[in-house]
Amino acid sequence: MRFASLGSGSRGNATLVEADGTCLLVDCGFSVSETRARLARLSVEADSIAAILVTHEHTDHASGVARVAARFGIPVWCTAGTLNASTRYGLESATLFNPHDVFSIGAIEVTPVAVPHDAREPAQFIFSDGQRRFGMLTDTGHITPHIERVFDGCDALLIECNHDAGLLMDGPYPPSLKARVGGPLGHLSNAQAAALLATLDLGRLQHLVAAHLSDKNNTPALAQAALAEAADCEPDWIAVADQLDGLDWRSI
Repeated sequence: MRFASLGSGSRGNATLVEADGTCLLVDCGFSVSETRARLARLSVEADSIAAILVTHEHTDHASGVARVAARFGIPVWCTAGTLNASTRYGLESATLFNPHDVFSIGAIEVTPVAVPHDAREPAQFIFSDGQRRFGMLTDTGHITPHIERVFDGCDALLIECNHDAGLLMDGPYPPSLKARVGGPLGHLSNAQAAALLATLDLGRLQHLVAAHLSDKNNTPALAQAALAEAADCEPDWIAVADQLDGLDWRSI
């Protein structure tokens, strides 16, 4: 089982998960040409993707889904709320899933995780090949007991570290946007991501990735330092999914 990022941040997000011949794309906030170029960087052909899973309807996650799906004949999976809110991107149909029910696509078992975020019916995911578990958690306003329970004991984690609370407070955003980003339906701070790690069993953890970093209200070094303290590891062991370069394949 392995995973990679095509890019992570406010200007576009997409993540690949692959196991036993099944390749899934989570979100697509890029154009068709940009998606194809970023897939090529990871040696993936778009028509080899079994499905696109959409976490929620915000532009940086969903704007390219309909066009990429139509261009390459890829099925789309999302919640009913996400589908209803994504019609503005041309997404007219999808296979619907309940964010509380486990399902499978090919060789990959998908556990959706309902999360608090200012979207219609958002979900994050845990992926498994039956032996290993990769947890993906971004675009979440705060940590719930359910999140703590289902993300426990993963073999790899990609976790949102959107902002440093101090940088957000002193940064260039208007007060309304600061309140939205730092609020209970916004995005996880470095400290919130670290607090989640402190509650989890990390005994099986092989990879820890900081994702969805704000380019105005965070730095990779701050995110890595916060997670490293919670995970009791060196900061440079923690990878960062970058907006431009994404993250190369990581095998579990």
